[in-house]
Amino acid sequence: MISMMVVALVGFGILAAISAVYIHDRRQTTHTILRNFPVIGHFRYFAETWGEYMRQYQYLPDWAERPFNRLERSWVYRSAKGVSNLVNFGSETVPSFIFRNAPFPVLDEEKRHYGGKLIGVAAGPGACRTPFLARHVFNISGMSYGALSHAAVLALSKGARLGGIWMSTGEGGLSDYHLAGGGDLIMQIGTAKYGVRDGAGALSDDRLRAIAAHEQVRMFEVKLAQGAKPGKGGILPAGKVTAEIAAIRGIPEGEASISPNRHHDIGSIAELGAFVARVRAVTGKPVGVKFVVGDIAFVEEWFADCVVHPEHCPDFVQVDGGEGGTGAAPAPLADYVGLPITQALPLVAAVRARHGLSDRVRIVASGKLITPDKVAWALCMGADFVSSARGFMFSLGCIQAMKCGSGRCPTGVTAVEPKLIAGLDPADKAVRVANYARQIIDEVEMIAHSCGLTDAAWFEPRHVTEIERGVGGFRAPST
Repeated sequence: MISMMVVALVGFGILAAISAVYIHDRRQTTHTILRNFPVIGHFRYFAETWGEYMRQYQYLPDWAERPFNRLERSWVYRSAKGVSNLVNFGSETVPSFIFRNAPFPVLDEEKRHYGGKLIGVAAGPGACRTPFLARHVFNISGMSYGALSHAAVLALSKGARLGGIWMSTGEGGLSDYHLAGGGDLIMQIGTAKYGVRDGAGALSDDRLRAIAAHEQVRMFEVKLAQGAKPGKGGILPAGKVTAEIAAIRGIPEGEASISPNRHHDIGSIAELGAFVARVRAVTGKPVGVKFVVGDIAFVEEWFADCVVHPEHCPDFVQVDGGEGGTGAAPAPLADYVGLPITQALPLVAAVRARHGLSDRVRIVASGKLITPDKVAWALCMGADFVSSARGFMFSLGCIQAMKCGSGRCPTGVTAVEPKLIAGLDPADKAVRVANYARQIIDEVEMIAHSCGLTDAAWFEPRHVTEIERGVGGFRAPST
């Protein structure tokens, strides 16, 4: 009898402890996984914490996971949480490139803060009424509301404001959640022209003016292609096209939203230039173009046309590598179409320089550039700015569950189910977004100082050297 009572008391104690943990997990707002999956979510954090001590028994190395390995994701997680990123016992990385440190690095009193770069010109052909001074080199790339949950969009926008960086809306249009966060925004115009289309699906000047009237909307971006799916339009499954999403995009509710594979009214360099000029004239704000490099001859012809017709010249281009990501894309396009950023960026920067457009056309680089070494490399190769989508998803708590298109993302980042989205607290995650951006910027500047530069604006190709050559290897001068 006594033993049965002991067992009952122990069982009651265990049940009470589990109940207490459950209640605590549901009430806390710091960890999305624990909020959405009380009690059992602790197994993930146990594995993440103790895995470091158990590494000698692991058969899967930290750098083997795809598309982002554990070392990369852990760096982002720690940065977003404000935890130290110092490494112990030496580096685990086998680098493809190294930065050339100076014999006399910059002293603390010699360091300067990055002063930002102006996008757009205020006078002359191709001028806009309100050029934009971009203050930081690292910013948030396009992710649409609908592909991302409203909580994720709100957290990113708030984080952009806290970090002083910009955020692209993605091709899904401008939502109240983008505006509510208060951050600087780039309005992206995709092939379906969501948010700026008329009843027939054509570009609407009235919708352009209405969006440009928001002071937060600093620039517009014409999307020709995306790294994960060059040659194919965006895909939003029917289950994600709610009444709200349909109203923002101007499409039917409950039907899959599939964009055309290109703009119907942009089929040549001349038409692209005319489109850019039209958007800039209507909005009065800088206009850029996002594209994936396939044939470099196109870039040569395009930039040559910009010299002859400066009124058609974009204010910036976003070069997206073929390794870029998305919520849903056909595997052949994601894996085998489009030059990787490691090859595309140096080519575009060289063409820009040959045509004397380095001070006119800013370059934004994107494509798996989520850590300071990759960002600094891109700046050395000619990028003026770097933009990341998946890096900021990790800062929100994304665990690379690969459920983006299903609507059942366990962290609420790309979820559609209210109970999953509820686990993501925008106030808490906004701080993590800003922390991540600041840590990137701080460590990029640290690399610059080691190279003898006062700030990251002075990076040049000579500051980085390739170690391993081959397909996808980071290209840089070897002299």
